[in-house]
Amino acid sequence: MRKTDRLFQLIELLRRQGVCTAAELARELGVSERTIYRDVAELNRSGVPVAGEAGVGYTLRRSGHLPPISFTTEEVAALALGSRLVEAWADGPAAEAAESALRRIESALPPELRRQIAEAPLSVLHRRPGERAARRLSDFRRAIDERRYIALTYRDGDGSLTSRRVRPLLLCFWGWSWTLLAWCELRRDFREFRLDRVEDAEVLAKRFPREPGRERDDFLRWLAPLEEAAAPLPEVVAQGASK
Repeated sequence: MRKTDRLFQLIELLRRQGVCTAAELARELGVSERTIYRDVAELNRSGVPVAGEAGVGYTLRRSGHLPPISFTTEEVAALALGSRLVEAWADGPAAEAAESALRRIESALPPELRRQIAEAPLSVLHRRPGERAARRLSDFRRAIDERRYIALTYRDGDGSLTSRRVRPLLLCFWGWSWTLLAWCELRRDFREFRLDRVEDAEVLAKRFPREPGRERDDFLRWLAPLEEAAAPLPEVVAQGASK
C-alpha cells in the first residue's frame, strides 16, 4: 500500500471509529505499530490534528474533521451507481476497491447526501463473473499495467481453438460479458477476445515495446468506424473480430 493511501485510510478510520489504539490501527492497515506512530506524527506535521499518545489511543480533534465534499444529488447518484456496477461485475480486487471508495465518500458527505446513496433509484443486480473470468480480469489488468504479452488459447465463435500471443491494451465490459482489446501477433492486427471464450492464458515475463500503430489510442481509432457501422456492435465484434 502506498504511503499516501495509508494516511488517507488512517484518517478515515479515526473519523469513523473515534478513539483507536495504535495496535488497532496497525491491525486494520496491516502495518506495524511503529509505522502508525510515524504516520500520526506526519499527519500532525501536515496540519491534521490527531489527539492522543502511544499506549492510550488516538482520535481526530473536532477541528481535524475534513470539510464535507461538495456533490450534487445527481453526482452522488452517479458515484453510487458506478461503484455498484464495479462491485457487481468486476473482479475481486476492483470490487473491493469500489466498495472502499464508496464508503470513504459516504463518510465525508453530510447526512442528507448519505441518504441519497442509500435510497438511490438506480440499482445493479450482483452478478460477479465466474471464478475463471474473475481471475482473467485480475491477470489481464496486471498485464496491461505492466505491458506484458499474454499467450492465449482462444475458442472462436464457431468453436475452433487457436493459440495467440497478444499485446493487451484495454478491458471492456459490454453489459453481459468482458472482452480483452489487444494487438494480435498472429493476425498482425487489432482484435477483441471475449473472456468467457479464453480457454487458457498466461501472462508472459516479456514486455512489449511502445510502437505507433499498435497502442490503445490506435485501437480506439480503428474501432470507431466499426462502432458507426455495426448494429449492435458488441455482438458482432465479440463473435467475429477475434478471428
